Amino acid sequence: MCASMLVIVALECAVFNLPFWTTLAASTDTSAAENTLGPGLERTASGMLKVTDPTRAWLEVKADGTSAYARVDLVETDGAGTAGDTGKTDGAGKTDDGAGTTQTTQERPLSTFHVRLNDTTRTGRMDAGRAQAVSTASPRSRFVRTDAASTIRMWVEEPKDSVVPIAAVRANVRVPFQWDWLRVAVLAFVVMLVMLWRPGSRLWRTRLDPSDGRQRRMLTLALAVPAVMTLWAVGWQIANAAPLTFHEQGGYTYDFDQYAQTADALLHGHAWLDLPVPQALADAANPYDIVTRNRLLAEGVTPIYWDHAFHDGRWYSYFGVLPAVLLFVPYQAVTSLWVDGGLSLPTGAADLLLMFGFLVFACLLVVRLLARVAPRTSVASASMIVVFFLLATNASYLWFRTNFYSVPIAASLMFTCLGLWLWLGAIQPAHRVVGDGRPDGGVTVVADWTVADGAPLSLPHLAGGAVCIAANFGCRPTFALSALLAFPLFWPQIRGIVRGLAARRVRLSRALRAPLAIVVPALVVVAPLMAYNAARFGGPLDFGSDYQLTVTDMTRYSLPPVDLPYMIVYYLLLPLRFTWSFPYLSISPAPLPQWGFTEPMVGGFFVLCPLALLALLMPRLRRLVPRPYRGAMMVSLVLALAMVVIDSLAGGLGWRYMADFGWLFALPAMPAMLRLMEGGDAFEPLADEADETDDPKYRRVPLHRRAVRLLMMLVMLACLAVMIASCFVPGRDDSLTANNPGLFYEVRCWFALLNFS
Repeated sequence: MCASMLVIVALECAVFNLPFWTTLAASTDTSAAENTLGPGLERTASGMLKVTDPTRAWLEVKADGTSAYARVDLVETDGAGTAGDTGKTDGAGKTDDGAGTTQTTQERPLSTFHVRLNDTTRTGRMDAGRAQAVSTASPRSRFVRTDAASTIRMWVEEPKDSVVPIAAVRANVRVPFQWDWLRVAVLAFVVMLVMLWRPGSRLWRTRLDPSDGRQRRMLTLALAVPAVMTLWAVGWQIANAAPLTFHEQGGYTYDFDQYAQTADALLHGHAWLDLPVPQALADAANPYDIVTRNRLLAEGVTPIYWDHAFHDGRWYSYFGVLPAVLLFVPYQAVTSLWVDGGLSLPTGAADLLLMFGFLVFACLLVVRLLARVAPRTSVASASMIVVFFLLATNASYLWFRTNFYSVPIAASLMFTCLGLWLWLGAIQPAHRVVGDGRPDGGVTVVADWTVADGAPLSLPHLAGGAVCIAANFGCRPTFALSALLAFPLFWPQIRGIVRGLAARRVRLSRALRAPLAIVVPALVVVAPLMAYNAARFGGPLDFGSDYQLTVTDMTRYSLPPVDLPYMIVYYLLLPLRFTWSFPYLSISPAPLPQWGFTEPMVGGFFVLCPLALLALLMPRLRRLVPRPYRGAMMVSLVLALAMVVIDSLAGGLGWRYMADFGWLFALPAMPAMLRLMEGGDAFEPLADEADETDDPKYRRVPLHRRAVRLLMMLVMLACLAVMIASCFVPGRDDSLTANNPGLFYEVRCWFALLNFS
């Protein structure tokens, strides 16, 4: 631990603060009191710079070569001026800056701009230096690197008429020392993982025991960290909540509060959204036709809501309604006690709450499954597989993009993990059986326990799991296919019930207890949701997705058959595209022969999570896995492959859609991971409850096994690095360069020494 702390301190103080140490001898003297402006720049009345000719837009300042850094001094502006580039344009070239005044688009300063520095004594070429970005939200980005030793020429690389808030560029500067707690936390997290997963870690010699109080406390402590972070983030979002409705002049209206609108509609006793409907849109012969909509928009018809379902002259949301019922309706109802009409729960807050619920139940599901499949699993393997499961489920995307698109997927992930965890818990240990417990395949029903083939079932667990799995019908319906896992999971009980009925050893009323414990709760959940669909769109299975107003006419659109193989390959094997500058990844192109929906992605599923390829080995390892889990994992693999095809046909290529099938690949990949890290001994049943693996014989691990564990650790760390880097990739939906430039450019400065562009 002490060595790890010293490593973190050394990295933070020495490596990441290398610019500070290398500029200690800087003279801090600029011989020119004022910069020399090139003819392509002019100073505005507010002291900013306006680009009049990009080919001659530069500033010059004398340097003495004592510092490899220059500092860009910014013009002091008010909040409206600094953040002006995020305002909404009214179509006439003017922008509301939020302070009751307007600025023309040409006068609005950029919050992020690009510069290039070179030494005019060496070359006068514009491309002699390296392009660098400066953000007004990132103080560290104002220090730009230069190799100039005499005269620094800083080019402003922005289009004509751009306004940049540059006061001056200063040479010979000292870069201040910076202790970044976020950076320290990231380093501590990486060091902690290395300590826990290194081949010599004690966790490899400690058997996973879900009943052990110390292991339970450690899991609770580990989950307490994201719990605190979630509560803080939810509280911040509620305190800073604002309507997320935006309108483009001559274009669509974007309303990202669909779930809040749905909750308000339900509280007012109807299924449609209380949004205005333009008469011209209602009277259109075919409002779904893209040509018709473009004509209406050109004529100034508004509002036409983007990605809303329009049916019979009313607006609807085609996203699963259950999150609105569980979170948004109660929040608005409770807040209506002191605010007239109630408040709307921020969509991001709901997504974070659901994702934390998923995190908890995903951990519990993996731990319970490993304890059943491989009783001698070590804590190190279990922790690694938990992280692998989170990566495979595409959870990072849903934590990153907290809008209404993520809410139903996050809800389904949570309900699915909870439902499967309950179903696994329904299979009770044999010592819980009371009665004769005949081993001849008969069925004995005692109180609330159904015993078939010697394996008892808990009816409350069955019912609770059925409710959760059925809830997917009101969230992300594709997850409802997880109900098929019930057949292999409970196949011994199903077979025992059938045999008992055939032999007339059990009455029908008692034999149906377990099936009804699943079917009845599921119907209680699904029936109202079907009625809700029928009330909106006329059919119990019509969710309204065909009536969405988006890039094409969804009532007629179908994926061109020639695109299907491309989609499948992109979903699974789209390669990473590396770059020479932060974040060292970029969007990977995914061209199609004919038009189809594609979301910008950095890589395919097996590329982002290569260990999931081990799922394909499940047929060869099925004998290691005990029944009934072997059948459940085989069905999971088949469902995963089918879901890739279904998503391609129904939704196109979407990064978030990987959550539909990622967890299905993760389940059958677990036995192969355990086989590689632990060997076949992990699957052997325990001799008794006192069996321990922390003994001298268990400590003697073969060298090749240690090598495999080291390799697995490196692969996991690489996957985590790619996952984190993908959050910073420009060009992805809701990219940080637009939504949080301060964070993007502050983290970018961490890697300034590794910028090779």
